[in-house]
Amino acid sequence: MNAKPGTAPLTFKEKVGYGLGDMASNFYMGFFGLFLLYYYTDVFGISPAAAATMLLLTKIVDAISDPAMGLIADRTNSRWGRYRPYLLWVAVPYAVLGYLLFLGPDLSATGKLVFAYVTYTLVMLAYTAINVPYSALLAVISPVASERTKATQFRFVFASLGTLCVGAFATPLVSLLGGGDEVLGFRLTVALFAVLSVLIFWITFATTRERIKPKPHNSSVREDFSALLKNRSWIILVVTGILVVVGLIARFASIIFYLKYYMLDEGSRVFLIFDRTAFLTSCGLIGQLIGALITPMLAARFEKHHLVIGMNLLHAALLTLCFFIPPDQFTLIVVVHSLGILTFGVIITLLFSMYTDCAEYGEWSTGKHTAGLTVSASMFSLKFGSAVGGALPGFMLAWFGFIANEVQSESAITGIRLMFNIVPTFFFLVGGLLMLFYRIDRATLHRVEAELHERRSESPIDVQLNQDQAK
Repeated sequence: MNAKPGTAPLTFKEKVGYGLGDMASNFYMGFFGLFLLYYYTDVFGISPAAAATMLLLTKIVDAISDPAMGLIADRTNSRWGRYRPYLLWVAVPYAVLGYLLFLGPDLSATGKLVFAYVTYTLVMLAYTAINVPYSALLAVISPVASERTKATQFRFVFASLGTLCVGAFATPLVSLLGGGDEVLGFRLTVALFAVLSVLIFWITFATTRERIKPKPHNSSVREDFSALLKNRSWIILVVTGILVVVGLIARFASIIFYLKYYMLDEGSRVFLIFDRTAFLTSCGLIGQLIGALITPMLAARFEKHHLVIGMNLLHAALLTLCFFIPPDQFTLIVVVHSLGILTFGVIITLLFSMYTDCAEYGEWSTGKHTAGLTVSASMFSLKFGSAVGGALPGFMLAWFGFIANEVQSESAITGIRLMFNIVPTFFFLVGGLLMLFYRIDRATLHRVEAELHERRSESPIDVQLNQDQAK
């Protein structure tokens, strides 16, 4: 029997091309999550509380810009499709604004804070403009859920590799390129990742296709939001996504403080060119990569939301265990941390494939195709979760009496230990329990796919890729 139009498996080239887009994104988001708070407090000279407040307040803009970008993308019509053009158009502004974030001008205390507000807000707007369409592209790259899950796997394999590159090479590059000047080192290191980001986004644009061509979007903004809010599983997914990202980024933002002040790490190399920060971060991200790789195998055997529940609870248990490991047991900390991040690799890969499941379910139940708006929540959960996760350690440092580049009090050390282990534990626990209320299971999704295919057969579908494969 001939395959239904548009349902042929994605080629390896397209899955790699799609996955590379998240590598480009994570050159920045990984860098921000790992080093931005440290850069603001210990390098640029902003107080922890001021930096944390800035990270939170700027999310007010994202609360508007993320859904707005989803609405814009859903209504875009170009020769390249609805979502792909933004990979071409926004790559350069995104890269330039990320570089400006770490420019490090010599300003007054107020001037530095204003500079941080402006540059961080602008780079997050650029992130929205390129990543909401990038995520929505997954919903139209194939009408088959299993193919989208495979593409999501490639996405988070490359996302892990992107963050791994940052975690492994950022601190050595800052030291090498800066020659002892951390401001210069951060500036030049980010410039390198900026150039790579542009090139990789353009590769993603060139290697992907929009197979599904939805009917012209003629519903109002109010109708789109109304349809979206009727999707209870989507709401559960958004909140869970925020919680787990808060937990992860709170831990990642704490790594350099935990090693520098609790484990008294002086930045010496422990393996080849890698210091302890680079080594611990890299091992954890290798765990995330392994988690992304094994996700399709696990998803074939278990319901996605059941896996998310189990992995969240396991991650929380590992975080609790890590709290009791003494500071002289670096190897054990590396092992437990890496196992925890492995579970996160499974969680985040599943969550992003589930966003497109929610988009399909929403179209099936309401008749409205709002993939851009639906997955804009994934971007908001990432950015809002990253901001809260990055801000929490800042507020805790201030609360417990942290003073940058000084010997810390017992109270400050306790705060650093709590923000590295116990605070993330709470968010993973709550996120896991919340997924008990998710309702889109495998049987429901099969029904949705079959019925949507029948509806879409009445509208044009781009089968050019299938024809190319047949030649």
